[in-house]
Amino acid sequence: MDIILASLSGVVTDIKTASQILNYSWFIALPPLLFFLFKELWMYHIQGAYWASASWVLLEIIPPKNIEKSPKPMEALFVTFAGVEKGFDVAEKYISGMFADHMSLEIVSDQGNVHFYIRSMKKYRHLVEAALYAQYPDVEILEVPDYVNDVPKIIPNAQWDLWGADMTFQKDPAFPIRTYKSFEEDITGTMIDPLSGLLEVMGKIGPGQQMWLQWVIAPTSPAWAGKEGKKLTDKLKGKEKKEKGLWERIWGDITDVLTHLYKGLHEPVEFPAEKKKDEQPLDTRLSPGERDVLKAVEDNLGKLQFDTKGRFIYLGRRENYNKALGVSAFWGSIKQFNDDNLNSIKPDNTSKTFANWFNQKNRLRYRQLKILRRYRNRNSDGAMLVFSAEELATLFHMPDMNVMAPSLSRVEAKRGGAPANLPIE
Repeated sequence: MDIILASLSGVVTDIKTASQILNYSWFIALPPLLFFLFKELWMYHIQGAYWASASWVLLEIIPPKNIEKSPKPMEALFVTFAGVEKGFDVAEKYISGMFADHMSLEIVSDQGNVHFYIRSMKKYRHLVEAALYAQYPDVEILEVPDYVNDVPKIIPNAQWDLWGADMTFQKDPAFPIRTYKSFEEDITGTMIDPLSGLLEVMGKIGPGQQMWLQWVIAPTSPAWAGKEGKKLTDKLKGKEKKEKGLWERIWGDITDVLTHLYKGLHEPVEFPAEKKKDEQPLDTRLSPGERDVLKAVEDNLGKLQFDTKGRFIYLGRRENYNKALGVSAFWGSIKQFNDDNLNSIKPDNTSKTFANWFNQKNRLRYRQLKILRRYRNRNSDGAMLVFSAEELATLFHMPDMNVMAPSLSRVEAKRGGAPANLPIE
């Protein structure tokens, strides 16, 4: 009993001592901690207000019926949109909450009817239309109501259920995914549309079901490829420089001195011979597969890059809800963009709508509500991707005439102006 009382007395003494120290030093320790907390909350508030203040428009893109083009023309839209990238001064960033403008590319299946949408700020509507009409003169662009308002705001509920997940990479973001250039048939040279499998899956769902695929993009800083991308290319070339921290360098110096102190005092000083640099050519040091990977990475980094939020939701009425089709088949179709030698797209476990171990029902419901809210707002919270213009064109483009999905809406008649020589009565 005396030992317990002595221990409690020691704890009380320690608490009093800590309290006294805090009483005299709070003005030194607390301001930095509170500053970082305030900064996070402040930025979240002002950026949310800036995002909410923007005026948005949802455009449905109806592809032409007899289109015979690869996804490459779609790159023009992303190259044009990259022009909105700009730097912000201190006042714009920390007072107004300004950040790079976004655009959302969306492929939606409503009970098996597949639609293409682009959601952009109203001020960029003409930019989107001009870029699309320049490459696809017969495309039809319509302003439509937001389809997310056709379902309840709170799901799951008694009638509806959903599954969703953000998307993330398997490897470093500088590794590219499989792009449309790799979808060419070897014998005939015919281009296989990269979206054909995905559109077939989305067209198979039935009444009371919906599949939503969203890519929220914003042009990234040009410095990203030169900094983050160069780290990967240097690593692939065997030129990676491992930066040591301050304490690691200090400890290395102390260890080096203690290791060589005795030898330096009793033996002649010998300076180590300068190490010869590896003069072997890069082509002989790398295997054919490694050379292909390095070339693919460098080619991809040479294109415009976009910070991208990938998000997928399958939702439907409980009597028709079918995860085998709405979830498993979708991820099966996404795997065609994966390359084990380069990069792969996978669901992000931190956002995926599942829960284990304890309080599963409430935790699952929280995740479902969160991803639905984020999708409706088209925000960029959560795991991020980096795609080049070529990769985005692979994932979102006007499907060619060989995609025979009956659920895909197309422009039936070719548009054109009246002939100039029509007789006037």
